[in-house]
Amino acid sequence: MKGTDPKPSTPKPPTARAVERRVADRRRRHWWSIWYGGIKPRRRGGRRRDDHERFVLVDWHAWHLLPIAIAILLLCAGDAVLTLKLLSVGAVEANPLMARAIGHDATVFAAAKMAMTGIGVVLLVAASRYRLYRALRVEMALYALLAGYAALIGYEFWLLQRIGTHVTI
Repeated sequence: MKGTDPKPSTPKPPTARAVERRVADRRRRHWWSIWYGGIKPRRRGGRRRDDHERFVLVDWHAWHLLPIAIAILLLCAGDAVLTLKLLSVGAVEANPLMARAIGHDATVFAAAKMAMTGIGVVLLVAASRYRLYRALRVEMALYALLAGYAALIGYEFWLLQRIGTHVTI
């Protein structure tokens, strides 16, 4: 008979290779994914239509965030050096968490300061495409942090100049 549909075909059973691929759970390779995504980034945005409403991390970020992140970390290291210099001439650490770390050792202080700032910068870069309360891009927090550290370094130099101490690095 003309015009009738042929008998629908039944789906083929999966091959052994296809079954094997499905068993391997790629989601368990977190560190490999981070490393590989850093070398060959692929995801520049969400994959689904409603991903703009959810928090989706991507592995391709704006090029200008790298120098900002590096500058923040360099200013953080400079802040640690200047803070230790100020403490050696009689200043007091205002941050209670950092004051506690300085009480142990200067190395513990520097490591804690760099670790907290580094983790914060990584999280801000990862979330840089999103908006806070739909008004302010998270990326602006990186600029604010950079400006804050620059102002803090300027203030510490002003304090050192005021007490007449020279900084040798």
